[in-house]
Amino acid sequence: QIKLVESGGGSVQSGGSLRLSCGASESTQNFVCMGWFRQAPGKEREGVAAINNAAWADYADSVKGRFTISQDNAKNTLYLQMNSLKPEDTAMYYCAARTRGGSWHSLRADAYDYWGQGTQVTVSA
Repeated sequence: QIKLVESGGGSVQSGGSLRLSCGASESTQNFVCMGWFRQAPGKEREGVAAINNAAWADYADSVKGRFTISQDNAKNTLYLQMNSLKPEDTAMYYCAARTRGGSWHSLRADAYDYWGQGTQVTVSA
């Protein structure tokens, strides 16, 4: 069973930065795609950023230019660098991994097979 563990969440003021990490229990090279999702209270889970095994990255429009996704295969870790944070970025952030082949939409939750437990990000005005 693949395990994903997120860390790095916290509370920051608007305009601040955080870096989220997601450690995997096996080589991240085994995943065809990894992604970050977030869910605020009363809202649906939304895709934030994703990166595939060719290092191609995709971002939600709401975070383009502010967030950067990256992957360190030597450390089996996925990262999300979040800059210029806004109160509307407040949510629980989840890491996800896909092992299936085929085709998929990288920012859709149903594309992913494994999920972490989440890390809370709170941005105050």
